[in-house]
Amino acid sequence: MSLAGVIICAMSVGVFKLAALGVDPFQSLMSGLDSLIPIKFGTLYVIVNAILLLFSIFADRHNIGIATFINLFLLGYITQFTHELLVRLFPAPSMPFRAVCLVIGIVVICFGSALYMTADLGVSTYDAVAIVMSGKWKLGKFKYIRICTDLVCVITGCILYVAAGNSVSTIPTIAGIGTIVTAFFMGPLIEFFNEKFARPFLNKQS
Repeated sequence: MSLAGVIICAMSVGVFKLAALGVDPFQSLMSGLDSLIPIKFGTLYVIVNAILLLFSIFADRHNIGIATFINLFLLGYITQFTHELLVRLFPAPSMPFRAVCLVIGIVVICFGSALYMTADLGVSTYDAVAIVMSGKWKLGKFKYIRICTDLVCVITGCILYVAAGNSVSTIPTIAGIGTIVTAFFMGPLIEFFNEKFARPFLNKQS
């Protein structure tokens, strides 16, 4: 379930990137870094998450599990492959097509997240940051800490994106309606897939 969940999430991020209507907050940061740093997205993703992994190791290693490493080493490369494939298949997507891709991306990433979270074999290095700050350091409730870390990611990603020479008018491609929708609707949709599929499936296997 962890492996399938990470693969599905990675593919959905590729769909998000094709839609170019905004991605989730952490991917906004990654998009900014990707624009500025001239290395492949998959390799960049591993480097950034390895740095965050060091934070978890020193701060609270209880959040680290096999799913953490699956996410670290696979997600970036699968996202890169999926996006490159989709760009070759659909080199000039229309706005209606991009809107459909956005909807598909949201539904698919929530389904993948439900599998990955329900398996309970560790969290992503980014998720661990807010967990440590709220649970161990007691800086506030998780939901408020997560909002703050998400805002930092989006703002930093936009600054890096513009610093890389991109136009301010194109910022909505990395921090747009898709970013807002994921912030407000991912939680309820993940819970829906948890209740209807992931938990029943895990209980059957047990």
